[in-house]
Amino acid sequence: QVQLVESGGGLVQAGGSLRLSCTTPGRTLSNYIMGWFRQAPGGEREFVASISRAGTVTTYADSVKARFTISRDNAMNTAYLELNNLKPEDTAEYYCAARTGVTGEIDRTATSYSYWGQGTRVTVSS
Repeated sequence: QVQLVESGGGLVQAGGSLRLSCTTPGRTLSNYIMGWFRQAPGGEREFVASISRAGTVTTYADSVKARFTISRDNAMNTAYLELNNLKPEDTAEYYCAARTGVTGEIDRTATSYSYWGQGTRVTVSS
């Protein structure tokens, strides 16, 4: 079992920034493809970003492209999601997810991921 622990959420004004972190205590992060997903109140879980095991390949949802950046520090067993130019519609619970995969692989599909964090809340006020 892989435990994922998110942090970094909070309340921010529109146009502001946050950085979310996802750690894997006791596990080697480099073994896993990482993804970030979000779920707005009353909405379905949606893909945000994914990053390959070595961090060389990334992909983003169109709604966040050029505003959000996914990265990882495998030496620190931590993945990040930097959120810039936040909009009220970015308000959601944000989840990190992990699954094993091959070099260079990324994944936009929530059902493909084996492990999930508990979520961290991001609220953007207008």
